Amino acid sequence: MNVQSAEEYRVAAEPYYRVTDGEDALYEAAYARRMPMMLKGPTGCGKSRFVEYMAWKLNRPLITVACNEDMTASDLVGRFLLDKDGTRWQDGPLTTAARIGAICYLDEIVEARQDTTVVIHPLTDHRRQLPLDKKGELLEAHPDFQLVISYNPGYQSLMKDLKQSTKQRFGALDFDYPEAALEAEIVARETGVDDETAMKLVQIAGRSRNLKGHGLDEGISTRLLVYAGQMIAEGVDPVAACRMTLVTPLTDDPDMRQTLQAAVETFFV
Repeated sequence: MNVQSAEEYRVAAEPYYRVTDGEDALYEAAYARRMPMMLKGPTGCGKSRFVEYMAWKLNRPLITVACNEDMTASDLVGRFLLDKDGTRWQDGPLTTAARIGAICYLDEIVEARQDTTVVIHPLTDHRRQLPLDKKGELLEAHPDFQLVISYNPGYQSLMKDLKQSTKQRFGALDFDYPEAALEAEIVARETGVDDETAMKLVQIAGRSRNLKGHGLDEGISTRLLVYAGQMIAEGVDPVAACRMTLVTPLTDDPDMRQTLQAAVETFFV
């Protein structure tokens, strides 16, 4: 890998992110020590956007991996591939990040198998090494390399949780949905709808979040509010836009859909 390869992964333009509780300063201090970081919070609350923003602010390349249950250690680390000249080694995203000094962001880490996540352990302590067993190489991480993971603690009892041996290798920041006025400002800024419409969407989300654990696994996320605002900005009727983006994706239960639809109609009919 050469210096130019790192440029492929830089965040070119400043992502829109509103700091709410000094999380940017905390992250900068953690990065100064190359501390591995864990971001905890509900789906669609801004964790990924925050990482993009911090990578841009720190002028560091960013490599993001969307974790899933089929992901193997080789998907992260790399593997030998066959081509016309025989076999060649192909670095995985984690290895690439460690070589070039990027921030490696493993999104929704609990979706990956626990035997896969174990490969990150040597990178998250004083060793800062990545054994490439198949290649017979022990990779020393670039001085600028940092590992960041995220997950949704609300799902840990339903799906799976991180082992303590993994958790205790990271500093952590808690994320949640912004307070209503700020969330409305974000929705208006991201979609172009007026402030009144943005606040109505946020109020619908607030009602859905009160139903978490009472028929809903999760309330409406800020991301879904942005989708709704984008549809409304395209001229779609607000009730239809909300049904498409805030009601139908969230649940298949007829009674819960009716409840959510009633909340929508409270504000848009």
